[in-house]
Amino acid sequence: MFNFNIEKKVESNEFARDKLWDLIIIGGGPAGLNAGLYAKRKGLEVLIIANEIGGQLHNTTAVDNYLGFKLITGKALSDQFYNHLENLEVQFLTGKSVKKVEKFDYDFSLTLSDGKILTSKTILVSTGGSSRKLEVKGENKYANKGVSYCTICDAPFFKDKHVIIAGGGNSAAEAVLDLVPWAKKITVVHRSNWRADQILLDKLNKVDNLTIYLNTQILEILGAEQMTGVKVLDKTDNSIKNIEADGLFIEIGTVPNSNLIKDLVKTNERLEVIVDEMQMTSLEGLFAAGDITAQPYKQIIISAAEGAKAALAVNQYLNHNYKGDKKI
Repeated sequence: MFNFNIEKKVESNEFARDKLWDLIIIGGGPAGLNAGLYAKRKGLEVLIIANEIGGQLHNTTAVDNYLGFKLITGKALSDQFYNHLENLEVQFLTGKSVKKVEKFDYDFSLTLSDGKILTSKTILVSTGGSSRKLEVKGENKYANKGVSYCTICDAPFFKDKHVIIAGGGNSAAEAVLDLVPWAKKITVVHRSNWRADQILLDKLNKVDNLTIYLNTQILEILGAEQMTGVKVLDKTDNSIKNIEADGLFIEIGTVPNSNLIKDLVKTNERLEVIVDEMQMTSLEGLFAAGDITAQPYKQIIISAAEGAKAALAVNQYLNHNYKGDKKI
């Protein structure tokens, strides 16, 4: 289990607020945690700032593709990560967020949600992504009133109900499997064809209570006090119909949480942060890793690996290129 007294422990020394950290990591998912581990092992003064330890791991029911674990829940894997860092006495600040990042001369200033300011020689941003929305009528109105973005969080609320899943990638296929123990009926609606891995599609073929509508687009989410169904367009014949259901899980991927630094660094058209082979952004001393970056494969093990690479690159940068200490 997580040690939620961590903030009190760290806050007790007030971080020596005038201290200049070697590295501050923003984000507590696999990339940020593994970066913290590698930075600590390199002897760096490192701090991890995160609203929640684990990131999107908490939205993952089962992980069976992380080397060394045949099958483990996302939360249990997050616990393992955190316990490793706790043993190394890596410092955390939880329950706070970073509102602004600025660079002055060679160092960075971070303004926290409580107004306090921290400074660091380097920054690693590993804030991941957030659930992508359908952007259709009724989506905001029925959020938490039948509409959800997290099957692992909300599946038990739909016991013996009919649930629709919007999406056609791995997250949608995994959502079906998450709902099997709970829902009476599951319907998948996707605007084009499946993009999920074949191993997942093979599992879906064994689900008895599953109906799939491909090349079908959700136009509107219907309801009264609660969601009662969706209006869809069947692209094969341009017909419009309603599908009644008790809930809708929107599983169409994520958007990068890059707002904090998107005006400081280069991004692509999806606002994913562009990094070089050393995980450095276009702003010297500012690194990024994990799902916030433009790398195409959003996987736990890849995010963790990028975090390790970023920490090693930070250490090299501090030893050879950082000019703030006037050593070069």
